Amino acid sequence: MLQRAENREPLRITQNGEAKAVLQAVASYEQTQETLALLKILALGSQDVAECRLKPAAQVLARLRSRSALVP
Repeated sequence: MLQRAENREPLRITQNGEAKAVLQAVASYEQTQETLALLKILALGSQDVAECRLKPAAQVLARLRSRSALVP
């Protein structure tokens, strides 16, 4: 088991030969969650492009700068 933790390999738990659960290191799980979050952001961005929900970069940057000026 220690070797699995060092290699960050998940442990598959089976019941009657069928995978029922996976045990993985916390660091590996967190990395997976971060990757999924980034993929979701990319998918949402692609959807926005497909539906023509776009704004000029200059407009977005100006809005962000005005917001950061309001934060102490």
